[in-house]
Amino acid sequence: MSVILADGTPVVIFILFGLLVAAGIVYGLYAAAKRRKTLQTWASRCGLNFDPAKNTHVDNQYSHFECLQRGRDRHGYNFMSGDWKGRDVLCFDYKYTTGSGKNRTTHHFSAVILENSFPLKQLFIRPEGFFDKVTEFFGYDDIDFESAEFSRKFYVKAKDKKWAYDVIHSRAMEFLLSCPKFSIKFDIRCVIAWRDRTFKPDEFGQAGDVIAGVLDLLPDYVRKQQEGVSS
Repeated sequence: MSVILADGTPVVIFILFGLLVAAGIVYGLYAAAKRRKTLQTWASRCGLNFDPAKNTHVDNQYSHFECLQRGRDRHGYNFMSGDWKGRDVLCFDYKYTTGSGKNRTTHHFSAVILENSFPLKQLFIRPEGFFDKVTEFFGYDDIDFESAEFSRKFYVKAKDKKWAYDVIHSRAMEFLLSCPKFSIKFDIRCVIAWRDRTFKPDEFGQAGDVIAGVLDLLPDYVRKQQEGVSS
């Protein structure tokens, strides 16, 4: 004979629900531990330091990066830091929440930040999406370039259009078209690359290589101009 609660719900339903919740928690802990181990191995192979600890100050430290300002309960974890192609690098996973109650959603993604030795200007580059085509129809256009293929595949925004053209010249366009696609944002002293999901280990390296490649392709006159800003 099954036990029935006062509202008519069989107790077995609550037991099964509890078991499913417990299984979900155990699996989540297992998956998190497995990812930590995998990332630690990758970081060691790349000569990077690894720190899995939660850090709630990343959004304040890099306050100009809008991707780190989303939602609430924000924090970074699984930090990997050190040298990447001659620049200081910080790789990490990031978590935040949106909504509340039944509509509460937890979001996870990964990012890579490279420091630069001289000042930069703000610039945003990301793969172009369907809604960009829609907004373009209504006149909310991004920056267009000589390469029709690049303009079709990338959405670019910058307050200083000349800076965008200085950074994204023909060789830089060819480079970006040949690389794995990331959202990229320049700030004054650093550049971030991310996707709206967590990276596989090698994707951290790919993101670092894309940022480093774009910075290495900056023309000499741009370097001298920006180095003069810092002097």
